Amino acid sequence: MGIRVAVAGASGYAGGELLRLIAGHPEFELAVATAHSQAGKPLASVHPHLTGLDLTLAETGLDAFTDADLVFLALPHGESAALAAILPDTVKVVDLGADHRLHDADAWTRYYGGAHAGAWVYGLPELPGQRAKIAQAHRVANTGCYAVAITLALAPLLHSGLADADDVVVVAASGTSGAGKSAKLHLLGSEVMGDLSPYKVGAHQHVPEIKQATGARSLSLTPVLAPMPRGILATVTAKPTSCDITPAVVRAVLAEAYGDEPLVHLLPEGAWPHTAATLGSGAAHLQATVDVDSGRIIVVSAIDNLGKGAAAQAVQNANIMFDLPETAGLSAFGVAP
Repeated sequence: MGIRVAVAGASGYAGGELLRLIAGHPEFELAVATAHSQAGKPLASVHPHLTGLDLTLAETGLDAFTDADLVFLALPHGESAALAAILPDTVKVVDLGADHRLHDADAWTRYYGGAHAGAWVYGLPELPGQRAKIAQAHRVANTGCYAVAITLALAPLLHSGLADADDVVVVAASGTSGAGKSAKLHLLGSEVMGDLSPYKVGAHQHVPEIKQATGARSLSLTPVLAPMPRGILATVTAKPTSCDITPAVVRAVLAEAYGDEPLVHLLPEGAWPHTAATLGSGAAHLQATVDVDSGRIIVVSAIDNLGKGAAAQAVQNANIMFDLPETAGLSAFGVAP
C-alpha cells in the first residue's frame, strides 16, 4: 500500500492540479478529496480533465482524514488553521494557503487580518538549509505563487551581498487562475481578454513573505493581471552594492545557487523566460542581466502558478517529508504548444 493522501479544498484550481499530480505519483494513493459547496458531486463533474478518477468529493471534516498519512490543505487563506489544529500530530500536512507562512503576527494582521495561527517550516527547499528542515517537519507551509517566482530570483542576490536589500522593485504578471475559481466580475473572459490591469498595488499580501524568505528590507511589488489562465512572469530589479557588477557576475551567483537544483533552470545566456515554457511543469526558469542605463540588476523569473507556485511545490515538499525522490510525480518540462 502506498502513502495515503487526502486533499482538502479539492474543487479549486490548486486542488485540481494536486489531484492530477497525485494520480500520476508512484508512491501516493489518493484516499479522499473534500470540498464545501461541491461536496457530494462526482470529481469529474467538477474537474472534467480528471475523468477516469472514480471519486466523489466528500465533506471537509475531521472524519474524512482519519486514514490519511498526508493531508494537503488547498483552502482559502484564513481557513487552513482551524482544520490543521485538529489533525493528529502523526499526520503530515502541507498547507497551500497562507495561514502558517509568516513568523510576524503583526504582518499577518496587516496583510490578511484575523488571528495569527503561528508559523510552520517554510516550504521552499531551494533556499539555503531549508531542505533539511522540510525533511524533519510534520507541518510545512507551502510558498505563495508570487513568492516562489520572486524569491528564487532575489534570494541569491541578497545572500551573496550582490544587491542592496533596501532597494528592490518587482513588476509581475499573473494568469487569472491565481485569483481562484470563484466567479468574479473582473475575471470574466470579456473583461480580461485584451487587457492588462494592475491590482493590490502597493499592498500585496506576498510582500512580507518575500521579505521574510529573502532578507529584503524594502520591496515594492506591482502585480498585473494578464489575459491567460496560468503562469507568472516576474521582473525583479535591485540596486547593486558595487558599480562593477556585470551580467556574468549575476549569472554566476544564480548558477552557484541553482546549478544542482532539478526544478530551477538558469537559461542559456540570451534566452529569456516566458510563461508558456513552464506550463504544466514544476520548474522555474530564470535569466539575468544588468541594465545598461541604470546599472540595476534584473532577474526575470517564470513559473506555472499552479505548478511551482502551488501544487507541484506542495508535492515536492511532501516528497522531501517522506524521504522520496524529490521530483517523484513531477516534471521539469512544460507542455507545448
